[in-house]
Amino acid sequence: QVQLVESGGGLVQSGGSLRLSCAASGFFFSSVAMSWYRQAPGKERELVATITSAGRSTNYADSVKGRFTISRDDAKNLVYLQMNSLKPEDTAVYYCNAGGYYTLFPNWGQGTQVTVSS
Repeated sequence: QVQLVESGGGLVQSGGSLRLSCAASGFFFSSVAMSWYRQAPGKERELVATITSAGRSTNYADSVKGRFTISRDDAKNLVYLQMNSLKPEDTAVYYCNAGGYYTLFPNWGQGTQVTVSS
């Protein structure tokens, strides 16, 4: 059974930093790309960052490029999102999943709320 558990969100001032974590289980974690997504109130869920298997390459949405860094620990089945220079427009619920633009699984975790105050 696929499980995705996000954590690390919170309330931070503009310009601050947060590090999100995602614990994954129920599938061959090290063999798949992993991504972070976010959904702001009234908006559709969007892809934020992707890391390929073994961390060979990463891709970012233009809106977060240069500020966010995705990484993974295959020994612990964890994927991280380091978010720096946060802006109010980064406020959203953040989710992780396997895959990229198209997710491998229909399951979603509960997400973690990130709120950036101006």
